[in-house]
Amino acid sequence: MRYYLEFEKPLQELECKIDELKRLSDGNNLKISAEIKKLEKKAKEIHSEIFSNLTAWQKTLVARHPERPYTLDYISMISTDFIELHGDRRFGDDPAMVGGFAKLGRFPVMIIGHQKGRGVKERITRNFGQPNPEGYRKALRLMKLAERFRKPIITFIDTPGAFPGLGAEERGQAEAIAINLMEMSSLKVPVISVLIGEGGSGGALAIGVGDRLFMFEHSVYSVISPEGCAAILWKKAGDIGINEYTQAAQALKITAEDMLKAKVIDGIIPEPLGGANRDPETAAKNLQETLIAAMEELSLKPAGKLVEDRYKRLKKLGGFTGAAKQASNLSQN
Repeated sequence: MRYYLEFEKPLQELECKIDELKRLSDGNNLKISAEIKKLEKKAKEIHSEIFSNLTAWQKTLVARHPERPYTLDYISMISTDFIELHGDRRFGDDPAMVGGFAKLGRFPVMIIGHQKGRGVKERITRNFGQPNPEGYRKALRLMKLAERFRKPIITFIDTPGAFPGLGAEERGQAEAIAINLMEMSSLKVPVISVLIGEGGSGGALAIGVGDRLFMFEHSVYSVISPEGCAAILWKKAGDIGINEYTQAAQALKITAEDMLKAKVIDGIIPEPLGGANRDPETAAKNLQETLIAAMEELSLKPAGKLVEDRYKRLKKLGGFTGAAKQASNLSQN
């Protein structure tokens, strides 16, 4: 049974009615068939209207949709000959981070990404896509392995953030993320990152430094979740609801459109109507085309030029405006 988000309720009622009519129809009842076509047309119109006016908070919910494709789903749909590799060679293997060699079109590549898991048991096993330090160290080990064999790297970002537990902090969570940022900036092979769902804080950044960064149309990228931001701003967690989450999400500028406007990302990958969860195959096809096009371009650059251009790209991110810029100038004087 399809999972519907709260703002999709009008569509749910109509689609349930369509499914019921299809069960009643034997395929020969012209009157029912005509009614089904009429309702399907109306459902598509409602669907288009809903998804053409999504708020940043609603896009966050779509990015977290439990039926949305995850890293391993995309790997199986866009690549062949995937061989998963395990362990960080220091502590253990983190199921929240997956990776291995695969074939993307004509390119042998290393694919690495967060994996949330489906169903209660798998989600607990994969820690809801929140890696521990060993997850990020595994990712770095695989990146270095790819660099050694001169294979491009693709990373899929989909996490609410790095796991903030006591054990993770004791094993050096912040250090693991910081080292990944430093090492990724100087890798001598092409690195392409894609936001396939939600990208939260340093947990997302730790595998997101590269030559190209893309976002799916309904993915989000933020330093903090709308819920966390709202709790800080209003300081009354018990009374916070959708209105506050909507305000916080809007203020954070977390959507793909916001990121493209701010020049944080290099492009937006379109999704089928209703999100990637509605038609994973089409979403995967769009992803594959984007990755291959970027790979064709980056593969022509020598290693030195690749690192130099990546450094220039990273330096362009962010900047001061208004009062902040004046304060910066004063501090420098």
